[in-house]
Amino acid sequence: MSGRPGIDLPDHRGRTGLDRAGRDLLRNPDVRVREVELTSQGWHVLRRTTFDYRRRDGRWTTQRRETYDRGDGAAVLPYDTARGTVLLTRQFRYPAYVNGHPDGMLIEVAAGLIDASDPTGPDGPAGAVRREGMEELGVELGPLTHVLDAYMSPGSVTERLHCYAAPYRRDGLTGRGGGLEEDGEDIEVLELPFAEALAMTRDGRIADGKTVLLLQWAVLDGPFAGRPAARR
Repeated sequence: MSGRPGIDLPDHRGRTGLDRAGRDLLRNPDVRVREVELTSQGWHVLRRTTFDYRRRDGRWTTQRRETYDRGDGAAVLPYDTARGTVLLTRQFRYPAYVNGHPDGMLIEVAAGLIDASDPTGPDGPAGAVRREGMEELGVELGPLTHVLDAYMSPGSVTERLHCYAAPYRRDGLTGRGGGLEEDGEDIEVLELPFAEALAMTRDGRIADGKTVLLLQWAVLDGPFAGRPAARR
């Protein structure tokens, strides 16, 4: 049978029609999608899209953009206000390592991808952070607070990140954590004083965007707001 994997035939993840994304977009009358090319399809998908764009002065121009589609994600900051601590992870990130980070070992909040086949189901954003809390941190999370949704790199990456915070208790650290070895994960669990974690965003020891965002929220509007010790 002839055909193109990911377009006419299922690819290694069972996907078809990967070249259709964006072709039916009509929400913005100043944008007309003309062509979508599938340029790479590993675990995630790289596309090259040609579209017409009407500038503010009324002129139409033709532009081309590459987009990296890895699905949407969710992240969570677990906190314990009684002990003044937060739970974070440390793991090797090759893209950061190849782009100037000293050793590629980034300190981050727990995060993971949302099931694209059922984004509002049990493995939607809230389910994803509870799953990642147990897989990466080994912790049972308390009630979730939705903080915000953000496009972290909108110039080229389609991902929208759903950010949460949740309380935890020391006796809720019941799992092994560390991530899934079959997915190549080797994650160290860090329980840090919140004041120290916040200081690490200032001196560069924490350089991950979603983590900086959630720690800043925690001291400005979240569970540590108004606590002088948190601002040391």
